[in-house]
Amino acid sequence: MVEKMNEEVTALQVGDVVTGQVTKVEDKQVLVDVGYKTEGVIPISELANVHIEKASDAVQEGQTLQLKVIKLEDDDLVLSKRAVDAEKAWEDLYAKFQAGEAFDVTVKDIVNGGLVVDLGVRGFIPASLVETHFVEDFTDYKGKTFQVKIVELEREKNRVILSHKAVVEEEMETKKKEAILSLKAGDVVEGTVQRLTDFGAFVNIGGVDGLVHISQISHERVEKPSDVLAEGQSVKVKVLSVDADTGRISLSIKAAQPGPWDSAAEKVKVGDILEGTVKRLVTFGAFVEIIPSVEGLVHVSQIANRHVKNPSEVLEVGQTVQVKVLEVNAKEKRISLSMKDALEEEPEVKEDYSKYQPSADNATFQLGDIIGEQLKKLKK
Repeated sequence: MVEKMNEEVTALQVGDVVTGQVTKVEDKQVLVDVGYKTEGVIPISELANVHIEKASDAVQEGQTLQLKVIKLEDDDLVLSKRAVDAEKAWEDLYAKFQAGEAFDVTVKDIVNGGLVVDLGVRGFIPASLVETHFVEDFTDYKGKTFQVKIVELEREKNRVILSHKAVVEEEMETKKKEAILSLKAGDVVEGTVQRLTDFGAFVNIGGVDGLVHISQISHERVEKPSDVLAEGQSVKVKVLSVDADTGRISLSIKAAQPGPWDSAAEKVKVGDILEGTVKRLVTFGAFVEIIPSVEGLVHVSQIANRHVKNPSEVLEVGQTVQVKVLEVNAKEKRISLSMKDALEEEPEVKEDYSKYQPSADNATFQLGDIIGEQLKKLKK
């Protein structure tokens, strides 16, 4: 037995990797039995590749460890756990880096500029690579577990840079592709307004954003998208087109809503006399809005009882006019109107002569008063 022990003692040297069992855990060091004549010591600095407050944060009594001999002088045997962990870790990290693999890590410490994790070697997640959005305070991240990818790996500099943001962006891209493949033109879906611009609104539908152009927001004219929409607002949209190659999706809010023409046939009847607003003037007539977003055409021949060569001679945009409905074709979105027919149907104003009739109190009928009134009108 003594001879065997002496052989082991003689064979043991700096750089050897041995297996030992933890016999005692103190605050700043750990004692380990490796079959040597004396117990080996693991200083707290050699227990982990990240900062720990006490030895029990890394190992427990009775635990079996693989350790590297870093010092052997007389009865002084100093061992390192982190050296063995690092050797194994680099091999594993290179494999993960080359494969682009995502894996779980737990945040051990928060430092200026980012987060620290223990991978067998020290791993660092810069603040800019933690999330896709800005994080002001990382206090709650200590002890948090999430997936990361390796973005930089340099063993010579002991440099391992990780990114959780890359994993999130990859997941978002996968969801985006799945969402795009599930959509087709004509679908009507619920969405959330994500962002407003001068030219329209970006609406998220199932993890992917589509554009609602300003012309597709409402049946009525919209000056600015922010006048009628707000970020975070839920809206129903119709898919106009999907380009799987570019990821572009065109949406319409107004196409998902009943249009003004859908009820035009109920609101507008042939023969109705309506008030409208001149919206456009063309050589062949005038387009008059008679209900919101519904215009009818007053042909140039229907503007007045006299000949009108050009509508601009007697009308201007924004003018309020009376029109008569001649024809309604809601299916083809066409309404024919007439201004001259509306004028012809205005009730005739009749002169009231009752005021000249003798009353019970005054039986004298003054014919001269009547004649005088009529003469005044003729002079005018």
